[in-house]
Amino acid sequence: MVGSIAEVFPEAAYQRCTVHFYRNVLARVPKSKRPKVAAMLKAVHAMESREAAEAKALEVASELRAAKLNEAAKVVMDGYAETPAYTRFPREHWRRIRTNNAIERLNREIRRRTRVVGTFPDGKSALMLVTARLKYVAESEWGARRYLDVTLLDE
Repeated sequence: MVGSIAEVFPEAAYQRCTVHFYRNVLARVPKSKRPKVAAMLKAVHAMESREAAEAKALEVASELRAAKLNEAAKVVMDGYAETPAYTRFPREHWRRIRTNNAIERLNREIRRRTRVVGTFPDGKSALMLVTARLKYVAESEWGARRYLDVTLLDE
């Protein structure tokens, strides 16, 4: 999917969801050690800058290796770089865009609404339903101009 997006939108930034990243790491950690490792991972994304987060990720990986959790350390090293794309945006936006939960919720909402309709007469009516929902979310939850301002992408 990432390759396909890069083909169509070559300038688009890709971000892996931090929650899914945590799940992938924790799947390689014994249950007894998961709370400690989860706290270590959250500390990575609590850093004030991308550089500090990267340094913390390297530190976490070395701590995992020291605890003989080599598979988890490998997942951290291989996957960490995909998670901090949100740091390119203003800090006040980080909490909302750090995970893809908002996108998943929006997809569920669109799925729920399209199931009610059942069969659409044509592609335009389905597109109108989806676009109306996206417009509503953009105007109400994200405050349209402030979050969708293209100038944020240039920073």
